[in-house]
Amino acid sequence: MAIQKEPGQKGVNWSNIAVGAIMNMFEVTTLGQPLEVLKTQMAANRSQTMLQATTSVWSRGGVAGLYQGLIPWAWIEASTKGGVLLFTASEIETAGVNMGVSPAAAGLLGGMGGGIAQAYATMGFTTCMKTVEITRHKAAAAGVERSTFQVFMDIYRREGIRGINKGVNAVAVRQCTNWGSRMGFARLAETMIRNVRGKGENDKLGAMDKILASSIGGALATWNQPIEVIRVEMQSMAKGTANANRPAKLTILNTLGFIYKENGLKGLYRGVTPRIGLGIWQTICMVSFADYVKIWVKGRQ
Repeated sequence: MAIQKEPGQKGVNWSNIAVGAIMNMFEVTTLGQPLEVLKTQMAANRSQTMLQATTSVWSRGGVAGLYQGLIPWAWIEASTKGGVLLFTASEIETAGVNMGVSPAAAGLLGGMGGGIAQAYATMGFTTCMKTVEITRHKAAAAGVERSTFQVFMDIYRREGIRGINKGVNAVAVRQCTNWGSRMGFARLAETMIRNVRGKGENDKLGAMDKILASSIGGALATWNQPIEVIRVEMQSMAKGTANANRPAKLTILNTLGFIYKENGLKGLYRGVTPRIGLGIWQTICMVSFADYVKIWVKGRQ
């Protein structure tokens, strides 16, 4: 994701905004959204197994069910958050390396900064609306189905800006730990691969080595799954009246307590399997592939 500048390059690299948007759109439109839907389904319905969640999602339209929430919310989110993430993280990581910080530590700082920036700048309302679209009941009691935009306006009229940004603090914590871990672990894995292969710090890694490093980073970054389950519970419409023990006004702490009381420690890790796949794919796209796209873009400037 965060791409190293060429030796002697000065100033801000604005092309990272375009590269980030393109790569995030590619990620979510391919494998990203199906894995996101499965992860959210399991986190919102913590009694379901992977098979039951898949069956439930498939019943909502087959392949179309796997891409529920893609248009417009996931596309809006991806096209904006990718640019913010890549630009912010790249600048922080490059500044860190120039100050003598290790690649792994610089990647950690860049990912954390980029994750926080994208959460508050672009992801609050789109993440909320994606979750609403995936978790809301598809038919009202009268049999009339509301569109996504009708749900959006209902929430806005009822709760205002705060309502459509519900859970944004949990999103920020998740994104900070997500991309800090992904980038930090990925850059650490790259360093370890270089050491095993006897390569220097400035020697380029092959495509498979970079994909391996990104896969390691993406998989290890799922340690924060409880934060994701908390975020889904805070934004979910599926359980608004289903459980009398569910707090009326959800915060990160009381949502954590509610989930733990209802489902135990296991409940806090529901959906971790599809999230491992999602984390690997996102990190490959936004770290490995983005590095190559950045080189291609620079070569054409």
